[in-house]
Amino acid sequence: MNTLNLPPGITLFERGWLSSNNILLHGTHSTALVDSGYASHAPQTLALLHSALKERTLDTLVNTHLHSDHCGGNAALQARYSALHTLIPPGHAPQVAAWDATALSYTPTGQVCPRFGFNATLQPGSSLELGGQHWQVHAAPGHDTHSVILFEPSARVLISADALWQNGFGVVFPELDGSDAFAEVAQTLDLIETLQPTTVIPGHGSAFTDVAEALARARRKLQGFVQDPAKHRRYAAKVLLKFKLLEVQSLDFEALLQWAQGTALLLHLHQTEAASSALDPWLEVLVNDLVRAQAAAWHGRQVCNV
Repeated sequence: MNTLNLPPGITLFERGWLSSNNILLHGTHSTALVDSGYASHAPQTLALLHSALKERTLDTLVNTHLHSDHCGGNAALQARYSALHTLIPPGHAPQVAAWDATALSYTPTGQVCPRFGFNATLQPGSSLELGGQHWQVHAAPGHDTHSVILFEPSARVLISADALWQNGFGVVFPELDGSDAFAEVAQTLDLIETLQPTTVIPGHGSAFTDVAEALARARRKLQGFVQDPAKHRRYAAKVLLKFKLLEVQSLDFEALLQWAQGTALLLHLHQTEAASSALDPWLEVLVNDLVRAQAAAWHGRQVCNV
């Protein structure tokens, strides 16, 4: 539970980095949850909601975007709450309807997301009532082409997903496919500045109020990536590895290598960054980078999460 004094009707479940934060919006007549975490944490998500809702039901589920750490709990929530109304950004609605796990990024990133359905889409430029509050829906491309952010103008609260964290933003995945998505990140940061939120609830990490400082840090990080795109690609590769470690906690390096050989995005990054090198030494370099950053550890040939 986050300790920042959020406005009434907003409860933040601050999760570990494997799962996105969950934001429970609860009013007199309705309840809504923004983002559902990763699949392996679905039982924890259900327990958190049960504890917070008591005898009430969950009426609405909203996904800011469809990365596995933000919607991996959707299926479990839909199974628990049979009348749940699920809203997703419109860009991937056809892929969700057909359940194309490759187009939805789950297969290329080597991640898990049980199939879920949806009832309607979140249209940028619109507003909707969630938990008795009126939230504006804004397009926030960059980290994900189809991501949205939610803004409640009376209390000036922004649910920023992975568009803005207190110390940066999420991997710019479209950039890895050759799109000019760094420019979209900049535009989204400009949008957030224009909204002038006083409180930001990010997709990962604590809610914060030092918004101007966070925007300045994000812009410095972005400028570093623009000046050295290879730095961003290495960062993305290490994020994929760290995410796997968060999921399994530890595994033998040979098992990690086998997983990497079946993970298309990681193979793409290897070909882009180190095509002249075999996969295993490149992977070992990345693991050693994580170890130096105290984000992983070697126990013999076992790679462990820290």
